[in-house]
Amino acid sequence: MISSISIFSACKGLSDVAFKKSIIGSGWANNSINTVIFRQNAVTTHRNTQFVAYYDAQSYVTLAKRTLPAGDWEVHKTQYTGNTADAHNVISIAVDGDGYLHISWDHHDNELRYAVSVEPLSLVLGAKKQMTGIEEGKVSYPQFYNLKNSGDLIFMYRSGQSGRGILVINSYDIKTGVWSQLHQNLIDGEGKRNAYWQAYVDKQGTIHVSWVWRETWDVSTNHDIAYAKSTDGGKTWTRSTGEAYELPITQETAENAWEIPQNSSLINQTSMTTDDAGNPYIANYWNVEGKTQYQIVYLENGIWKKQHTSFRDSGFDLGGGGTKKIPISRPEIFVQKQKSEKTVYLLFRDDLRESKITIAYKNLASQKDWKLQDLTDISVGDWEPNFDKQLYKQTGKVHIFQQEVIQVDGEGLIDKKATPVQLLELDNLPLN
Repeated sequence: MISSISIFSACKGLSDVAFKKSIIGSGWANNSINTVIFRQNAVTTHRNTQFVAYYDAQSYVTLAKRTLPAGDWEVHKTQYTGNTADAHNVISIAVDGDGYLHISWDHHDNELRYAVSVEPLSLVLGAKKQMTGIEEGKVSYPQFYNLKNSGDLIFMYRSGQSGRGILVINSYDIKTGVWSQLHQNLIDGEGKRNAYWQAYVDKQGTIHVSWVWRETWDVSTNHDIAYAKSTDGGKTWTRSTGEAYELPITQETAENAWEIPQNSSLINQTSMTTDDAGNPYIANYWNVEGKTQYQIVYLENGIWKKQHTSFRDSGFDLGGGGTKKIPISRPEIFVQKQKSEKTVYLLFRDDLRESKITIAYKNLASQKDWKLQDLTDISVGDWEPNFDKQLYKQTGKVHIFQQEVIQVDGEGLIDKKATPVQLLELDNLPLN
């Protein structure tokens, strides 16, 4: 089924940030599966065509596209469904350099589910297929990343289970249309732990990966933030100093960007970015002196530093397994240079701010406090941020995937009607 919908509203009310909202359709809202942060990607842009993916109320994988800046949304319910009762089973998409849409969905320790559009820029998907056939039986957290200029893709996922998994990385060559496996085991949990990662491809084409280690299924065993980078499309990997890793990377050989002990309420699967010079910035949160605060670990002049945001006044403890109901979202991060100042932005929601979408920003070189502005006037429930990173890299515009959802702790469900899936489009960013 293909239909078209486009509803726009221009807003400015809550702050001096101008934005628009465009409603796309209605999405499954009985848990947070459409909005968890580790979707890579929920929304993405190829040239002037923007794509969105989500589960509808009947758990069908639903795709949409429009021509930027303000074309009508074309919506297509595909032939595929997912187990939406498990909020891990997200949809991730990317578009290769030839315009083909790649999609992977419905994973939590199960066989690979992967398909490609039948034509460039099409919302119609072909049959499910393998990528390489290697380590594709117990897939979790599928993530696509666009490589710079070549039009090629990389694909990362965990093979194994929480507490004992490995990170697999595949590469797609648009010239041949073939996937190959770069690393069957890039980061090795050695059967004792696993890495929960986030990655970013910067303007120079360098792939940055950071991660926390987890010792068991229990989130309270998360610890430390480690780092690696690749300047050759994922073939070889180094520390921030350029010193080569002997692969696979293990807990013993990993570069620690920041040491954080277990039982710190350190969250996993957050976000990272870089500045124009390729210096990495990693966003997370953990407990410090009884308060749960957003933290930014970043590299400056070859030295790892940490920015303690300090704008939260309460704390909580993370423990147990499954998708958690947490008072705050995991943060998204991006950096923008404005005139001579470099500003770091965080996107999040916090029950202390009535669970609205909030943007926080600061020049880390200044002594000024963080500034916070709410971008919605109502709660988004247990939403976590996703935004169009390809569009941001191309234009500096921030298009945020928005849907009100509710998450019951430990993979529970709530009886909730479908809610609007929409994009919150920031025309300008607040300045320091």
